[in-house]
Amino acid sequence: MGKKTIIVVWLIALTLAPFRLADAQQQKRVPRIGYLSLMGRPNSPVPSIKAFRLGLRDLGYVEGQNIVIEYRFAEGKRDRLPELAAELVRLNVEVIVAGDSATIPFAMQATRSIPIVMSVSNDPVGVGYIASLARPGGNITGLSNVSVDLAGKRLELLKGSRPETLAGGRPRWAKESGLDRVCKRSRNDGYQASNIKGARF
Repeated sequence: MGKKTIIVVWLIALTLAPFRLADAQQQKRVPRIGYLSLMGRPNSPVPSIKAFRLGLRDLGYVEGQNIVIEYRFAEGKRDRLPELAAELVRLNVEVIVAGDSATIPFAMQATRSIPIVMSVSNDPVGVGYIASLARPGGNITGLSNVSVDLAGKRLELLKGSRPETLAGGRPRWAKESGLDRVCKRSRNDGYQASNIKGARF
């Protein structure tokens, strides 16, 4: 199981902690997790779900025994996501897992009170999902692939290993990968990172 899955599972476990306390006090309500995904189908879910279930099991949460997981798959059809997210809210789940970055805004539109755990987001601060990585605020938390605060350090490492890659211009991959902000930050830190030739990210 990858580090990303472990962190997501721990975030969910923290959300479900009050139910463990309730169990100890003999209350019988079984917590429900909503899992929203753009890809996959009910009879053939995405591979990461197996790791997700194993991670929950490692923490003592067994699907069908002491938790219920409500899966909603859009089967690649983005226009289905608003209704699927709203359906999870109507089911009164305790937490919604945004299984991929495409599902995050739809989960956010559906609820401001149910905790949302992002399994991944390229730049959650830049697109306005959270206030900052240290203090996300609102009802959303999770993982990010990009930390703008580390932009200068990353470029310093790149410059040290392949100085020829740092020249003038703008990387064509910046906008779609959420790295526009990294490039702006790098310029503030004194780097010209606009044309990164031959580097693979």
